[in-house]
Amino acid sequence: MPADEVLTMGRIGVDLYPQQVGVSLRDVRTFEKFLGGSPTNVAVAAARYGRRSAVITRTGDDPFGAYIHEALRSFGVDDRYVSAVPGLPTPVTFCEIFPPDDFPLYFYRYPKAPDLEIDESSLDLAAIRAAEIFWVTGTGLCQEPSRTATLTALHARDRAGITVLDLDYRPMFWESREQARRWLQEALPYVSVAVGNLDESATAVGVREPRKAADALHDLGVELAVVKRGPDGVVASRNGEEVHAAPIPVEVVNGLGAGDAFGGALCHGLLSGWDLPRILRFCNAAGALVASRLACADAMPTEAEVGELLSTGAGRD
Repeated sequence: MPADEVLTMGRIGVDLYPQQVGVSLRDVRTFEKFLGGSPTNVAVAAARYGRRSAVITRTGDDPFGAYIHEALRSFGVDDRYVSAVPGLPTPVTFCEIFPPDDFPLYFYRYPKAPDLEIDESSLDLAAIRAAEIFWVTGTGLCQEPSRTATLTALHARDRAGITVLDLDYRPMFWESREQARRWLQEALPYVSVAVGNLDESATAVGVREPRKAADALHDLGVELAVVKRGPDGVVASRNGEEVHAAPIPVEVVNGLGAGDAFGGALCHGLLSGWDLPRILRFCNAAGALVASRLACADAMPTEAEVGELLSTGAGRD
């Protein structure tokens, strides 16, 4: 079996999104079920571009866990590294949808999420070393045994190929921002690419200004630093090159999942060997398309859809 082109590790679950927009969960009457979890969505997004994708994670031994396996296979994502944890339920996440920029999330990951029970015995280190891109998230560092498993995987990988850390700071998963910074800085020397928004970058390196944050990430050994600035677009730097990409205006339906679409597009662009300006334009377009749709995993675009949006001239500086 050929090596994975994109192998992600970490959070997975079921998203239950309201079918009524602009109202509190208290007043929502119907929901639709989707596959969810940031690194899982990245694997799905990469598969949309024809990439061989897989995810390392754990679910509950329940009907939602069975659904996750079926959903992954339907998206063309290999589920051979997905195992069940008896006694823990598959996580469920609800959101509220208040376009254009308010999408509160409610995580039901109690008493503990199975994806935080990834341990060293869950890891195929040979597959991790062989993958062209290995993608982990900051959330994987928030609790044991997932923390040790994530660091073990990064140490084994030893910056082979393209190794990505999605900074992915979710305050509800951590005791404090300082604790998150400690473990992110433990991981950063083992990655070649770091991706995060302004708050996540500030959590990782203690600096909020985008260029200084990127410089601080480089000082920790990161080759490509990508700092997302919301309505101000994205700044990325690599080997002395700094690129700014403007956002692409769309009518926002649900902003959740746009960052994961960006991540899958980033994987595709890096594997394709594109230059940095082209990669960032493609990533912004992929994120914009998902923001204009309701779902996350189900909404990930194809390369043709991204190309069509870019052909209109959107996203050019």
